[in-house]
Amino acid sequence: MRYRTIGTDAATRREVSVLSLGAMLFGTVTDEDTSYAILDRYVEAGGTFVDTSDNYAFWTNGGQGGESEELLGRWRRSRGVGDEVLIATKLGARPLAPGTSYTDNPEGLSAKVIREAAERSRERLGLDRLPLLYAHIEDRTVTLRETVEGFAELVAEGTVGLLGASNHRAWRVERARAIAAAAGLPGYEVLQYHRSYLPRRPDLPSELDRDGDVGWVGPDLASYLRAEPQLTLVAYSPLIRGGYVRPERLGEGYDLPSTPARLAALEAVAAETGATVNQVVLAWLMGGDVPSIPLVGASSVAQLEESLAAVDLDLTAEQRARLDTAG
Repeated sequence: MRYRTIGTDAATRREVSVLSLGAMLFGTVTDEDTSYAILDRYVEAGGTFVDTSDNYAFWTNGGQGGESEELLGRWRRSRGVGDEVLIATKLGARPLAPGTSYTDNPEGLSAKVIREAAERSRERLGLDRLPLLYAHIEDRTVTLRETVEGFAELVAEGTVGLLGASNHRAWRVERARAIAAAAGLPGYEVLQYHRSYLPRRPDLPSELDRDGDVGWVGPDLASYLRAEPQLTLVAYSPLIRGGYVRPERLGEGYDLPSTPARLAALEAVAAETGATVNQVVLAWLMGGDVPSIPLVGASSVAQLEESLAAVDLDLTAEQRARLDTAG
């Protein structure tokens, strides 16, 4: 395994593995025994960065959210796992009532919700301190200042370490960070968005916001990350839910003129390296001009093994150039 440091403050920064494991469906779609086996293998391979949320997975099996956190808490206790594994979680997008969703009835990012939701996450995970806590989605019903101060209070109390944002517009991330900096408060240092080798069509709305490209790394966010190298990007859905293996799953979001050429470049580099296409995508993300920590899901140990092998795949400068310029 390879590692990198996230965060800049000595009190909260952490060294984490360059491949993160998503636990979204653990405890619901992925049963407990399989979830434990995947987690055990990930840690055995040196993995130290597990991702969840307080709303995972409210949309499955009659769930209400929190099932993934609860499973991770049970796994931690059964294995004696401590602070060596950073478990990141999110708040703000848990539905307030069964049968509703984060698009129409989210808990939001008020100071009250931040405090109460973080406490519930700590209880489910069995942690005294959440080492990384994200604002999961935007909340326009409260001021950014209230959200910034709500998170900062928990950091000051020692119940939260690093702060992050997911699925926010780049300008709102920058505004929140500026508010925090001006007040001498901790701000967002880790950003979690969808990013993959294939670009997404910018003209299609996001399920998170019907008016814009919220949720994935577009040109504005990529430019922002290049200008702020101290920020860490965690790239979710890097393999587009199996779309590189089964292109019919890509859907209209990736129907761009450049897609065939980029898929052909991937196949060529995979053949040259003896790697799978998925492994080339993950290696490209880890070493790109905007270095990313891929956040991979797995429903079996075999799927995880494929992703783990990407950590040791070193693409040459020529291969990267070909991938970058394809299409």
